[in-house]
Amino acid sequence: MLCESRWDKITDWLINETRTERYIDDILVQLGEKLRKVDIPVARITLHFWTNHPQWLGARLMWKAGMSEAEIERFGYETQNTPQFLQSPAFEILNGSPIVRQRLAGDDLEDKYPLYAELRAEGYSDYVAWPLDHTLGKRHLVTFATDADGGFDEGWIRLLGRLVPVLALVTEIRIKNILARTLLETYVGPHASEKILSGVTRRGSGATLRAAIMICDLRDFTEISNLWPRDDVIEMLNGYFDAVSGPIEENGGEILKFMGDGLLAVFPLSDQTAPHRLLKAVAEAKLNMAALNETHRHKNRPLLRCGMGVHVGDIMYGNIGSKTRLDFTAIGPAVNVAGRLEALTKAVGRPVLMSEAFVKLSGDGAEFDNLGNYELKGLNEPVAVYALSEELSRQRPELLVAGL
Repeated sequence: MLCESRWDKITDWLINETRTERYIDDILVQLGEKLRKVDIPVARITLHFWTNHPQWLGARLMWKAGMSEAEIERFGYETQNTPQFLQSPAFEILNGSPIVRQRLAGDDLEDKYPLYAELRAEGYSDYVAWPLDHTLGKRHLVTFATDADGGFDEGWIRLLGRLVPVLALVTEIRIKNILARTLLETYVGPHASEKILSGVTRRGSGATLRAAIMICDLRDFTEISNLWPRDDVIEMLNGYFDAVSGPIEENGGEILKFMGDGLLAVFPLSDQTAPHRLLKAVAEAKLNMAALNETHRHKNRPLLRCGMGVHVGDIMYGNIGSKTRLDFTAIGPAVNVAGRLEALTKAVGRPVLMSEAFVKLSGDGAEFDNLGNYELKGLNEPVAVYALSEELSRQRPELLVAGL
C-alpha cells in the first residue's frame, strides 16, 4: 500500500509547485509520471473541459504511459448530439453522476458504453471517471485507466478520488485563463487580447502601429435587412464575413473591428510582404464571394457585393471610451483615408480602391490602374487613387474582384 508521505508529496506538488506551469497538458503529463513513480499503475489519463470557443465546444487532453506530451483533441458543438457522446461515461458524469467505474478485464464486461470495449482492446483492465467541479456549477471531467492485472485495487481508487478535488482547484484557474483568452480573442482579436491580458486596460493607453489598412463594407445591406427575415439576414451576413475574414486571417492580417456590415483589418508592416499578402487576401475573398453568391443563386437570395478601401500608415491602437466602458480600437488619419476610399468605390464603380502610398509599397504599379486624384472628405489635398488593373484581371481572373 502506498504510504501517506509519498502520496502527500503529489498533492503538495499539485498545490504548491504547479504555479509556474501555464498549461494544463504539461501538468497532466507530470501527474501521470508522478503517479507511476509512487506505484499507482495509471496508464492513461484524460481531461475533458469546455472552452466556449465560437467554433469549439471543448477539448480532450489525453496522456498515456510513455508519452512526453499530451494529445489535444478539440470537439465542436455538434458533438453534443452524437451517439459517441450520448453513449459515453462523459455524458453520465456531466449529467450528475458522482463517479463512473468499470472493470474491463474478464468475461463480465458490460456493453453499456462502446468506450469500454475500445479500452479493453487497447489492453486496459480498469477505468474510472470523476467530475471536476468548478465554481458557478461548471463541471468538467477527469478519467484514469490502468493496464495492471486485476485493475485498480480499492485503495488506489480511494487515493485517486482524494486527488480529484485538488486537481479541480489546479485546473480551474488555468481553464478560466483559457476561457478569458478565448473570449477576448473572439471579440477583440489576438493582438488586442494579448495587450489587454498583459495589463493594458487603462483608458488612453495603447500604441502606434504602422500597417496596411483595409476597410470593407457590404453593399445594399440596409435594403436586404428590410426585405428578408431576420434569421436569413444573419446567415447571409455571417456567410459574407466568413468569405472575407478567412483570407485576411490566413494571410497574416488581423481584424480589429466588425462595424455593422463592415470590418477594419490591418496587415502590420513589420512584415515587408504585408502589402502583397493583403492583395492575396483580396483575390481569395473574391473567389469566396463568387462561391457564396453561387449558393445564393440556388437559394433565390440576393447576390452580395462589397467595397474595399486600402491605405497604409500609422494607426493609434488602444483603449478609448468612457470611464467604465472601454473599446480597444484603432483610430487615426490613415484609418480615415481607408474609410473614404471604401466610400468612393460606390462613385467610381471599382470595388477595391487603393491609395498611392499603398501602391508604392506594393511594387512597380503594373498591377494597378491610376484613376487620378480625388477630393476625399476631411483631407486638405486630393489623393491619388488606384484600382487593380482591369487588363491584368482579364489575364489573371483570380485577381478580378468585380464579384466583390
